[in-house]
Amino acid sequence: MLDGRGAVKRRAGARLWLSGLWLAIVALAAVFAPLIAPHDPLMQDLLYGRLPPFWMAGTEPGYLLGTDSLGRDVLSRLIHGARIALIVALVAGIGTCLIGSTLGLIAGYYRGWADRIISRLVDIWMAFPPILFAILLIAVIGTGLTSVIVAIVVIDWTRFCRVVRAETLNQSQMDYVHSARIAGFTRMKTMLSEILPNVLPTIVALLSLEMGIAVIVEAILSFVNLSISTDQPTWGGMIAEGRLSIHQAWWVLVFPLIALFLTVLSFAQFGEGLKDRFDPVLR
Repeated sequence: MLDGRGAVKRRAGARLWLSGLWLAIVALAAVFAPLIAPHDPLMQDLLYGRLPPFWMAGTEPGYLLGTDSLGRDVLSRLIHGARIALIVALVAGIGTCLIGSTLGLIAGYYRGWADRIISRLVDIWMAFPPILFAILLIAVIGTGLTSVIVAIVVIDWTRFCRVVRAETLNQSQMDYVHSARIAGFTRMKTMLSEILPNVLPTIVALLSLEMGIAVIVEAILSFVNLSISTDQPTWGGMIAEGRLSIHQAWWVLVFPLIALFLTVLSFAQFGEGLKDRFDPVLR
């Protein structure tokens, strides 16, 4: 049993280190983008259009990952695109977590009419296809970073609510909850001081996963030109541009795809690593 727990902790440690390293790189790129980006991401130079990456013939010094069809530096646009991805991941993820987890705790612990109302609301909400729902919301409230964040929060709070409700229902049957009630704890105090700490590893894992999902949703909306309304570089917008010139300049499509894939994977693995590392059952 101890060897099994040790193996789980070792795997969790590896997940945390590898995923945390990439997320740290993305965060540093987002924060210090104006300082580390080699070029202005919006600067166009048609004479340098579709330059290949540095290891290929025909490149130019200073354009490590090449340029797109308008001569804009791919690396600089990737770095500045990390800003949009990180903002959406943090703000939308935290907003979704707060709303969904709060409703899930209330439904799972108080049960009764509160559980019935919240559960029916979740069922109705999840009947709509999420991406189509997001596009509809953006069409109604308009494009922009705030609209994207609001759309993600409005759609994805149900994910937290259902999982946290199920976990709360399970925890509320434990002996420590009955002991707390016998000791005179109020229902609110029992929920916050006894149940919440044991549900927290699941919430953390979901939050990290939701951040990755938020990055994907923003990229999809950028791909169909429903995210940022200006020329601000986004990974989804770069993928849309690169798709049109895949045979002439594959790097315009491939590099943002790699960045998007590694970021989403790292968010998922980071959350799982934290859950395994700090889960009270595995301590």
